[in-house]
Amino acid sequence: MLFAALALLAAYLIGAIPFGWLIARSRGVDIFHAGSGNIGATNVGRVLGRQWGILVFALDFAKGAVPVALSSVLPTEAHEALGLPDALRVGVALCAFVGHLYPVYLGFRGGKGVATGAGTVFVLVPGPAALAILTWAAVVAATRTVSLASITAAGMLCAARLLSHRGPLDHEHLAVTLYCLAGAALTILKHRANIARLTSGTENRLEDRPMLRTLTRAIHVLSLGLWFGAVVMFNFVVAPTQFFEAFPAVVESAPSDRTANLPLAPGATEEQKKQLATALAGSAVGPVFPKFFQLQAVCAALALITALGWWSSPGKVNRWRVAVIGLAAAAVVVGWPLSNHVSALRVQRFDLVSGEAAAAAFRDWHFVSLALSTVTAALAGIALAMAAKMPNDEKCGPTGSSHQAAL
Repeated sequence: MLFAALALLAAYLIGAIPFGWLIARSRGVDIFHAGSGNIGATNVGRVLGRQWGILVFALDFAKGAVPVALSSVLPTEAHEALGLPDALRVGVALCAFVGHLYPVYLGFRGGKGVATGAGTVFVLVPGPAALAILTWAAVVAATRTVSLASITAAGMLCAARLLSHRGPLDHEHLAVTLYCLAGAALTILKHRANIARLTSGTENRLEDRPMLRTLTRAIHVLSLGLWFGAVVMFNFVVAPTQFFEAFPAVVESAPSDRTANLPLAPGATEEQKKQLATALAGSAVGPVFPKFFQLQAVCAALALITALGWWSSPGKVNRWRVAVIGLAAAAVVVGWPLSNHVSALRVQRFDLVSGEAAAAAFRDWHFVSLALSTVTAALAGIALAMAAKMPNDEKCGPTGSSHQAAL
């Protein structure tokens, strides 16, 4: 318990180091009275220059990541002292995060916690954290609004944790999940003034730069290309040829080098061999579906975020773009639970009691799932083709208004 208490205190004191304030002071600036008055990387970059903002972001990120990473070397008894699994690592993360929000060195006047929080979750949940950071970059590139990007990234972190992890609220995973939810809530709470300015249309935006416009296009095209390619490859190439054609051939040719020269179901009838091949194919393809839909959801989110940044740009194609991607994303939202239902029926159809009814339901819902995947592929393909016509640099500013008119 003593080790645990000292670790929590050290995490708070490290997280409370006001790097933004210190760097601004070293440049002769009181950051509390410059720009938005915040000590975070965004305001430091706005006041002192981009390179100083990047430095503050890196240092704030590190003061969240390093304490959490170092907590893993503490004795096992220290980790067990707080009860829940991962409770000490989460406690260290929370103390570092709260230290940045309310630093004792500055009379508890801190930043908004985005960089420090990102550092903590990058160690705790690297997958969802990477997605949140990618979402942050996409929103910044599309809207030039850092506060909106931070709020969106916080929401994406929670969604990714809840959807990508099996049993996120189970006892062994509860501490990390609660931290993600609480951290997102605190981040949004610290951005309440920004939310008011976003609502009134007076929020500060980054300067429009060619690099940001290029990044927006790159994220949009790459996400659509990966989405369309994955759906087409999986549904129309890999699944039918590798799973539902290869497995019947393996069963039929056994024993062979494909079965380690061992027989499969010796003495089985042709119908039994067919059922075995179908069961093997289902067991192979079933676990792929969760990752497949997670990939689709990520691509859909990034494509939709970047498309929304062009909503007000000249030309009807930009609104049609949002509509097409939105419909494709809706198809993914509907198809995800449907695929889980189909996977459950795939197992139930071999039940001796309810197998016949489950088999009939499986055929019907499997057809619906395939039809929905075909619609998704078509819409993603249309959106990818529409990417050939994107807003021109000369016509598209940070909010989609005419850049020439702004000049």
